[in-house]
Parts: sequence; C-alpha cells; structure tokens
Amino acid sequence: MDFGLVLQTDPPASRVISLMKRAERNGFTHGWTFDSAVLWQEPFVVYSQILAHTTTLTVGPMVTNPGTRTWEVTASTFATLNDMYGNRTVCGIGRGDSAMRVAGRRPNTLARLGEAIDVIRDLAEGREAEVDGQPMRLPWVRDGKLPVWMAAYGPKALALTGRKADGFILQLADPFLTEWMVRAVRNAAAEAGRDPDAVTICVAAPAYVGDDLAHAREQCRWFGGMVGNHVADLVSRYGDHSGMVPEALTDYIKGRQGYDYGHHGRAGNPSTDFVPDEIVDRFCLLGPPEAHIEKLRALRDLGVDQFAVYDMHDAQETTIDAYGAEIIPALSD
Repeated sequence: MDFGLVLQTDPPASRVISLMKRAERNGFTHGWTFDSAVLWQEPFVVYSQILAHTTTLTVGPMVTNPGTRTWEVTASTFATLNDMYGNRTVCGIGRGDSAMRVAGRRPNTLARLGEAIDVIRDLAEGREAEVDGQPMRLPWVRDGKLPVWMAAYGPKALALTGRKADGFILQLADPFLTEWMVRAVRNAAAEAGRDPDAVTICVAAPAYVGDDLAHAREQCRWFGGMVGNHVADLVSRYGDHSGMVPEALTDYIKGRQGYDYGHHGRAGNPSTDFVPDEIVDRFCLLGPPEAHIEKLRALRDLGVDQFAVYDMHDAQETTIDAYGAEIIPALSD
C-alpha cells in the first residue's frame, strides 16, 4: 500500500513544503493539497517548490475541477511540471465543491467532468483534443504522463469513474462504504471493457495517532462535515432512502443545518456539531498505531492501493513521523 499526505495550502508555503519533505523522508509516495483559489494559496505554484525540494514524491490536487481553470491551462500546467521534474504529478479531479461554491457558481455537471478528464489527460500527454469545438495540442510535450483520478460518492459519479478515470479517490475510510463504492467503480470499468484492476483505489481520510480518542475526534470531526456537504447533494438528487446511496452514508446528515466554507477542512469547524462520534470513528483513523494498522489492512484487503492522510489538525508532524516509524512499515508486508 502506498501512502499520501494531504494538506491545505495555507501560508506560509514554506511550511507546506517542509511537511511534504518530512512525508517523503517517512516513506510517503504522494503529496496532495486542496485546490480552492479563494480559500487557500494557488497549489500549482506550491507544487513546483515541493517537487524542487523532494526527489520521488508525486504531487497533485485533491481535487481540482473543470470549472476554475480552462482545460488547456490545467493540462499545460501539469505538463510543465512534468517536463521540469519528470512525470511526478497526478490530477485528482471532481465536480468542484468549495472552489465553485465560494465563487458563487454551481459544481460542474458529470457530463462536463467526464469530457474534461479525457481532454486534460490527452493534452498533458501530448495528444490532440477538442476544447469548446477547437482542436488543439500542446506541441512541446514530450513523453508526458498524467494519470487522472476522480473523486466520487454517488452512483452516477462512481460509474463515470469506472468508465473514464485512471484512479478513484474516496474521501472516507469506512470499510463497509469502501467495499460498496469500490465494487461499483470496478463493475463500471468492466462494463466499459476496461480492466477493473487497473483503476487505482485511493482512500483519503484524517488520521490522528494517539491514545486520547476524545481529543482526536474533536480534531477530526470537521471531516464528517466536509463529507456531509457532498452527501447532502446526493440526498437532494436521489432521496435519503432511494436505495441508490447506502443509508450508512446518508442517515447522519439529518441534523445538518448548513455549512460555512470559511472553516472548510479545519479542526473546530462550527458547522460540524451534527457529526456524531460514531461517524468520526468510522470515517477516520484514530487511536494508537495498532488501530491504524488494523483498519488499513482491512482496507487493503478491499483493494485499496493508497491511503492518503488528511493532516489538518494539531499533530501534523507527530502523525507523519508515527506513520513513517510504525504504520507504513507494517503495511509493506
């Protein structure tokens, strides 16, 4: 199993770079950041410095979207980084939650997202693609490689992931839901004539190593609110008892009153009081190293290829170090 580190690009950028260097020293293979231009600093500028200060780390957004940048600009940015540092990027992409809504726009449609996945990959790898009816190619790209991983929860998005994406990003670490969603992605890949095992599976969730579970829960409760924001979209589309989405995912948001993006992805988010301890425990990895190892082995047995640690809490360095010293080695067996 591979491991990634997920951060927000809060200033100063030097701290983000330092944490990514620390992650690489501890055996992490991927460095991810949020991508929301209003809430945080521009990630692609920071990626250039992360790549310059590391040697093997692969970097990318978790996740970008097809609406805040034109597709040829996104592709060219990835291709430029790859040309400078040797194909060490990955494009995580989704419909766009905070990035679009904070700017007063609706998240992108799945149809637009599916088209963008093909266009961005083709352009970044040097092939011709059509953007807004205009054929184009980046003539300077040589031997470019850009895997595109899609974030999804709902049935239509999971099916699109299986048909189009090189990888699937699932932003929660509940084994029951992971099994349900991975199966949906792999079934869709098979139906599209693709090798279902060729779709990389990445589970991303907060991890907090320590014995004080009450404190760990409070530091990670924000994540249930972030996931609930996506789930609310699913409920509005499919209903909360439609059978299209597991009730284990939808039931807990009934007490949700709204969401303030000013606290998005941050410990102490006041919009997440409705998230019960049970959901925090199910969606996150909390407790001593042994608890993390046990849950990660269960996820690995379900086909998960990478676990990406959301490290937005008050123990960033100690979490990275604990993973490097005890958890990552245990998952290499």
